Amino acid sequence: MKVLITGSMGHIGSALVKKIKIDVEELILVDNLLTQRFPSLFNLGVSHQFYALDISEEKNSDKLATLVGLVDTVIHLAARTDAAGSASDPLGVEHNNFLSTKNIANACSKLGRPLIHISSTSVYGSQKNLVDENCSISDLKPQSPYAETKLKEEALLKELGSQGLTYCILRFGTIYGFSTGMRFHTAVNKFAWQAAHNEEITVWRTALNQVRPYLYLGDAINCLIKLCQKRNFTNEVVNIVSQNMTVNDILEELRKHYPNLKTKFVDSPIMNQLSYDVCNAKSLKMGVEYKGKIEQGIDEIVGIFKGLKNEF
Repeated sequence: MKVLITGSMGHIGSALVKKIKIDVEELILVDNLLTQRFPSLFNLGVSHQFYALDISEEKNSDKLATLVGLVDTVIHLAARTDAAGSASDPLGVEHNNFLSTKNIANACSKLGRPLIHISSTSVYGSQKNLVDENCSISDLKPQSPYAETKLKEEALLKELGSQGLTYCILRFGTIYGFSTGMRFHTAVNKFAWQAAHNEEITVWRTALNQVRPYLYLGDAINCLIKLCQKRNFTNEVVNIVSQNMTVNDILEELRKHYPNLKTKFVDSPIMNQLSYDVCNAKSLKMGVEYKGKIEQGIDEIVGIFKGLKNEF
């Protein structure tokens, strides 16, 4: 099995590369190096090719198509993922994320390669307590340019699917857990970083007791590997969520490690949707297994911060 991974140096990509190597003959890795997470490429222990390539640029389409033609499956992770930050640069986020998806999807469609595309549960913004993949259009109320672009990408894949593209859209919950290329603008990782530095945890005022979907990184990786192995692509949308929990649940778990944890409430213009749970029943029927828990994820992250004292 040969696999192409875009965004291979990021939070998910860097962990996926380390684990999927057991099952692959060769990896084709692509990243635009924007975040300079160079250690993600160290000591991979698998036959691979790496290309520093911005796949959002039309001028790179021929190069991208050449790489797609070398593999059996494409996993598309490349994206700017800071939902809150996307509010200050909506056009930049749409340009990077949508065009990256358009170019990789077109290449897969033309060459007959299946595409695993990562979307987000942030597309829901629902007013119901529980939402699933079959919810009505009225339940899809994205609260950020990032989430709006994800919906636009999903629509593009569905259109290309009617023309022959084989794909699977995975709506990931908010990722947490350790990887070489991990990021710190999502709740669990960000809060752990702030706590380790003895900083006040900044919490969106409206979000403390609202339920949100979260995804343990190990569960995300296992899901992607299983899909590559089965190659059972049915052009569907599937929620991938380890558990639904509140921000307060996360803070309480952190307090087990940092009893003197301090919080500060702030306002955010994009986090105003009501509380909601995301159903993962469809993924369970597909054979996706969820073994990660918030306790495990926080233990991992806190463990790598043990040397941080920040006190004199």
